[in-house]
Amino acid sequence: MSASLDEAYLRLHGTGPEFGGDQQGDHGLANHGPMAAEVLIRHGYGDQVSTWLDRYVARLIDMPPAREPITAQNLRDSLGGGRSRLGDWTEYFTRQMTERPWQDVLARWWPILLPGITAGATHGAIRVGHAVRSLIGGAGELAESELAHGLAFWAARSRPTPGATAPSGDLSPEQALAGIPLLADQSGLLAHRLARLADLPAWPAAQAALRAPADADDVPALLEELVRAATLRYLHHAHGSPILLVHTATAPNAVRHTLPALPKEMWVPSLAAVWSAAAAIVSAYAPDHTVPQAELPEAPRADDPVADLLERAVANGDEHVIKFTDTAVQVYRSSGDPDALAAAVRARELIEPEV
Repeated sequence: MSASLDEAYLRLHGTGPEFGGDQQGDHGLANHGPMAAEVLIRHGYGDQVSTWLDRYVARLIDMPPAREPITAQNLRDSLGGGRSRLGDWTEYFTRQMTERPWQDVLARWWPILLPGITAGATHGAIRVGHAVRSLIGGAGELAESELAHGLAFWAARSRPTPGATAPSGDLSPEQALAGIPLLADQSGLLAHRLARLADLPAWPAAQAALRAPADADDVPALLEELVRAATLRYLHHAHGSPILLVHTATAPNAVRHTLPALPKEMWVPSLAAVWSAAAAIVSAYAPDHTVPQAELPEAPRADDPVADLLERAVANGDEHVIKFTDTAVQVYRSSGDPDALAAAVRARELIEPEV
């Protein structure tokens, strides 16, 4: 795994964490290359990563140059600085990785970045989660560099979730997600939609309604429930925004994979932050009606439905389909619910890969 992943990281680390957007480089698309490569290799498709990257890298742009060093004096003010600070933050975290163990860098910065977890539509946290998963699995120095890139993207695009409220209720994740109020105006870019949450009266109470973890040790199971609920909900609600709603499952899943590398005192705040971020995406993009069951796909009927699903996701090639399928497979393996696999089929139906 390490050699193939190292090759992918080498090809991708000269590119920026986002591309497209407006004239200022804002509101672009996140670079999913490192995350998708990690998933492909993890599931045994390492021999296809190079070909996949040949197509994907053509869409990317170079990493913006560093302009002003991040220092102890300006780092707080530089959070959320946008595209102009991407190169600065990447240089900063790359240097941090050479000066101390990656676990120490992560533990120091995780609580600083956590309030801004909606950064890049949660892609900062997701990219960090994939890097940490590879590092826990034994990946080497280039994976540490990838973690630096993920932290840098998160820092540069840091964006607080308006009205973020920690869980204090007794609802299951499935019930709490069903109770999230939808924005009446779901127009515009993500940033425009999130800004409207502050004026949504039921928004804080709906977040608070989720069952609070009994203690830190309860967090992994509660996150697993949240990932499962969001994955299954996608099957019936994906038509609202097939790409954005993927992140209601993949973001908490990324946090779940990061927990083992974090001090336990950070686990409860991590659940609260990613729950608010996922709920915000639901409010901003979920439709007000579901698709009838008869119109929805079923799980693959193959002898090995997981292998069939992964094969088709790889053939589809879209980065969101690949990442969501990875999450859906984890949900299926832990719960046995075939609707988790059907949700991944739904993503493949609705998301057309870029040519």
